[in-house]
Amino acid sequence: MAYRFLASWVLTASKRLTRRFLFLFTLSLSCTYLCYCLIFCSDSIMQNPSYDGYRCILIQNVRGKKLLQKSPSCNAAVDHKETQINIHSPAASVIRLVPPEDSWTERNFSYTPEDVSGQETSNNTGTPRFGSKKLPHTIIVGVKKGGTRAVLEFIRVHPDVRAMGTEPHFFDKNYDRGLDWYRSLMPRTLENQITMEKTPSYFVTKETPRRIFSMCKEIKLIIVVRNPVTRAISDYTQTLSKKPDIPTFQELAFKNWTLGLVDTSWNAIRIGMYALHLESWLQYFPISQIHFVSGEKLITDPAGEMGRIQDFLGIKRIITEKHFYFNKTKGFPCLKKSDVNSLPRCLGKSKGRTHVQIDQEVIDQLRDFYRPYNIKFYETVGQDFHWE
Repeated sequence: MAYRFLASWVLTASKRLTRRFLFLFTLSLSCTYLCYCLIFCSDSIMQNPSYDGYRCILIQNVRGKKLLQKSPSCNAAVDHKETQINIHSPAASVIRLVPPEDSWTERNFSYTPEDVSGQETSNNTGTPRFGSKKLPHTIIVGVKKGGTRAVLEFIRVHPDVRAMGTEPHFFDKNYDRGLDWYRSLMPRTLENQITMEKTPSYFVTKETPRRIFSMCKEIKLIIVVRNPVTRAISDYTQTLSKKPDIPTFQELAFKNWTLGLVDTSWNAIRIGMYALHLESWLQYFPISQIHFVSGEKLITDPAGEMGRIQDFLGIKRIITEKHFYFNKTKGFPCLKKSDVNSLPRCLGKSKGRTHVQIDQEVIDQLRDFYRPYNIKFYETVGQDFHWE
């Protein structure tokens, strides 16, 4: 009797355990299925072309330092232009939709392959990537030692401008490589951004105006000019730093010092004959497509000169006085960084170096030589640079 009771109790308990196990097993399967459904739905949403190539980044400022944190969602309308939305929070300042690779890639001059159409592709998959490489909208074509590097670095602060950091020398030295090669060097840009490059030697290369015109008739050109005497001395100073054994400035600048015959075959002298070189450019481009920057005012009034450049490019005046700090040691303006506690960013050591001392009589002779060229240049461009 006891045996039958015990067997009945064990059988009943076993059935209860089996039912509980089946219930828990069924519940776990249901939860797993629900999770997979949610993941599938999430992936389907993110594969929408409107979201392709974007990720959300929360930019925070804590004690003057910028922190970047990935955010799973942004309450912002997504388009193919960089969008900013103010966040009313003491820590978070901006939510920005940015491409998978941050906008400083082109400043590190890291180039990636592209197809013939200019649409950039990824390294391995061949799928389209954010932005595209375009032929330049604007070129800084001159002049050497006039302040072209400063203009390039200053204008790159503007969010609507993307520029090459190196000089491609396409139209004077690498023209046989073709436009596809030239375009492959350009940084990736959005539809509303300007692509820019600078190569100062273009201004004095005879074939360059025609070659640029054949690429784009409507292209905008920027020429940074400086007192030709000061420019020649700066040019010589740079060469002397690399080749200490070269002849003196006076020996190179004059064929005959006694007769005052200037050697115009010396490149440092010839570059400063601006009116002569400008004639070649005006054969292809109207003066309205060329903007002339004063190298002297770029030092004394960088905000004013950059304001006029922004107007010429047709972009908003974002680069203003607040972006500059004058470095008394270098005698040149430096860019202020966005972080309050950061030091200003100045140009390299080769910029603003002390010029070699030149005899005043030599300087006066060169001023007399350049005077007719300067006057003709003033009249052609409709601007007096006060070099006399």
